[in-house]
Amino acid sequence: MFLTISATGSTAKPATDLGFLLHKHPGKAQSFSTSHGTAHVFYPEATAERCTAALLLEVDPVALVRRGRGKGRGGAPDAALAQYVNDRPYAASSLLAVALSGVFRTALKGVCAARPELPSRPLPLRVEIPVLPARGGADLVHRLFDPLGWLTVRTEPIALDEQFPEWGDSRYVRLVLEGELKLDDALRQLYVLLPVLDDAKHYWIAPDEVDKLLRAGDGWLAAHPEHALITARYLARHKRLTQDALERLELARLAEADGSEVEEIDNAVDESRDTEDRPVPLAVRRRDAVLTALRAAGATRVLDLGCGQGQLVQALLKDVSFTEIVGVDVSMRALGTAAGRLRLERMGERQASRVKLLQGSLAYTDKRLVGYDAAVLSEVIEHLDLPRLPALEYAVFGSARPRTVLVTTPNVEYNVRWESLPAGHVRHRDHRFEWTREEFRTWAGEVAGRYGYTVAYVPVGDDDPEVGPPTQMAVFTQAHGAPETVTATTPTTTTTETPKEGEAA
Repeated sequence: MFLTISATGSTAKPATDLGFLLHKHPGKAQSFSTSHGTAHVFYPEATAERCTAALLLEVDPVALVRRGRGKGRGGAPDAALAQYVNDRPYAASSLLAVALSGVFRTALKGVCAARPELPSRPLPLRVEIPVLPARGGADLVHRLFDPLGWLTVRTEPIALDEQFPEWGDSRYVRLVLEGELKLDDALRQLYVLLPVLDDAKHYWIAPDEVDKLLRAGDGWLAAHPEHALITARYLARHKRLTQDALERLELARLAEADGSEVEEIDNAVDESRDTEDRPVPLAVRRRDAVLTALRAAGATRVLDLGCGQGQLVQALLKDVSFTEIVGVDVSMRALGTAAGRLRLERMGERQASRVKLLQGSLAYTDKRLVGYDAAVLSEVIEHLDLPRLPALEYAVFGSARPRTVLVTTPNVEYNVRWESLPAGHVRHRDHRFEWTREEFRTWAGEVAGRYGYTVAYVPVGDDDPEVGPPTQMAVFTQAHGAPETVTATTPTTTTTETPKEGEAA
């Protein structure tokens, strides 16, 4: 994908001021990693009379398919070849819009610390996009850009195949915009209208997309004659989000017409009271799911294996039905943080008798962990190298053998919904693996069969119909008649020594 922004100037007002506004030096070529490829910024020309900044985005379509499981333009599940042979690396789309916002983030905000006077000054700009998908044709391109103050909006249709002119034109055009605009206005228009013209987005549309749209559309979108179409397409025709955005745009339009602030008009709600439904963080939802499963199992004596900084231990202490809580971690630093969080030194005797923090490695059997009702491994297994996983399995399921074991781990299929997560990356740098739902269920089923447990699966977080929940949880329950101990089926190490701090769990 390719886009150029050019400015003209003179000795008094050099065109190279464009470099200050973009925060990219004209004498350097720079590269930036994005969630879907690599963005390059360079200047084919940089003189006082004319300066051109180019944004080149290299996209890996195969990586996009692996992330998106075929979702999006050119990736229909019934068109396997189209998943790999498509226009994504070449045609401007939401991929380019996201790169634009990431690479030119400060310019989009209209900020220039080195030259504070520049952002408010209109520049003679020329924007060129060689390949722009236009679902709606050149007419729609003009309907979108003509009202925005450009002196020239020129579209040139691109033939389906120059060797066969009788086939006609494709849905792609070459777009050239010319006019005197502030650079941040031009960038914000492109950020919104590129995915609108493409009429597709490569990532999941979440409620915060409304805020992004209104921020980028501030000052121009509310009064745009096609604001309803722009809003619906930008939000992928999500009915509830589109309605919310249109209502807020109407408030902005009314406030501008009245010379008032939006807050002065939209004053029906007492802002001193929290009436807005805020999204619950995934970590909180995960702890709630664990607590619900422990209560359903009737557990009162609980192990938190790999307790980290003690968030789950703290939540367990708030429920008096849990009479004994043991947090185990290999890191003394983490245990020290957990002790501080729990305020163990100032805890009353009765409360302190309910909780213990132990240093221990989950790769070794430990007699101190035998006899408990339940054990929790929350976001733990993915931090282990796969060859060490059998040792953990035996230490927990074969030696400690609590009646119930809860295991949560990321669902790698859901990673495509995280816009900020680069393709092929795991959620945390220390994750040694992340499993699909099928891989997790295969592992859990084998462990249950090997050690005499049954297993059920619980989604944690919003269960996406295509890629599942962000977190997957397995609930292991000891089968009736299972032996109290199980002989290890794979070589494991048994020790009574305390592992050294820093040893991987």
